[in-house]
Amino acid sequence: MSISTDAELQGIRRISEIVGTTLKKMREHAAPGMSTKELDEWGGKLLRELGAKSAPKLTYGFPGWTCISVNHEIAHGIPSAKTILKEGDLLNIDVSAELDGYWADNGGSFVLGQDLHRHEPLVAASKQILFKAVQEIKGGVKIADIGGLIESEAKKAGYNVIRNLVGHGVGRSLHESPREIPCFYDKANRNRFKTNSVVAVETFISTAASYAHEQEDGWTLIAKDGSYVAQHEHTILITDGEPVILTQANGIWSSPV
Repeated sequence: MSISTDAELQGIRRISEIVGTTLKKMREHAAPGMSTKELDEWGGKLLRELGAKSAPKLTYGFPGWTCISVNHEIAHGIPSAKTILKEGDLLNIDVSAELDGYWADNGGSFVLGQDLHRHEPLVAASKQILFKAVQEIKGGVKIADIGGLIESEAKKAGYNVIRNLVGHGVGRSLHESPREIPCFYDKANRNRFKTNSVVAVETFISTAASYAHEQEDGWTLIAKDGSYVAQHEHTILITDGEPVILTQANGIWSSPV
C-alpha cells in the first residue's frame, strides 16, 4: 500500500507493532518439550487479546494462527501436537495479522536453547543480510538490485538463497504490489521501490538448496536435499532516506549479529 494520510500511517503502525510484539513473545515463550501447536495456540491468544486476526487463517484458511517451521522445514510449517520442540532445534515463527483493514507480516528463525547443531551461524547470516538489504532500500532503488545484494552477501558467507520464496508488498492485504521482492538478482524484474509504500522484505538463506518444495500436506515447504534455511522478515515503510522498520518490536534487530 501507499501511505498518503496520517490515519493510514497510524493504522499500519498499530498492526505492525502487534505482529512484532506477538513474534517476540512467542520466541521468548518457546521451550523444549512444548508442541508447536501449543506455541501456536499461545500466539493466537496474544493476537486475539490485541484485537488482531491471523492473516494466513483469514486469507488462505491456513490450519494454524501462525506458521511454525522446525529444522528442515523452510516455511509454512503447520503447528502440530505431534511436533515436540527440542533443545537446539532450528525454529522459524512467521506472524502476520490484520487489524481495522491494515495488514503486516514478520518472521524470524532462531535456535531454541543451546546451539547443539551449529545452526547459529546460518541464523546470524540471515539476520545480518536482511539488515544490510533494508538499509539500502529507499524510493527509486531497483528491486532487482536488493535481490542481488542479498544473493551476493549470502554467497560471501558460504550460503545460497531460496529462489522461489520472496518478499512482497503489504498493507491493505497480506500480499500486494510489488508481488515479488526476490532474494536474488532477477534481471527481468524492472520494478523499483516507491516512496511511502509498505513492503515486507525477507531473506531465505540456505545451507545449499536453491528451491523449496511443497509437501503432501499442501503447506509445508522443505528442500529436497535436506538443507537448512534461516528466514528473517520485517515490514517497512519506504522513504527517500532511511526506511522505517514498522515491525521493530519483534526484537530481531536488538542485536544484528
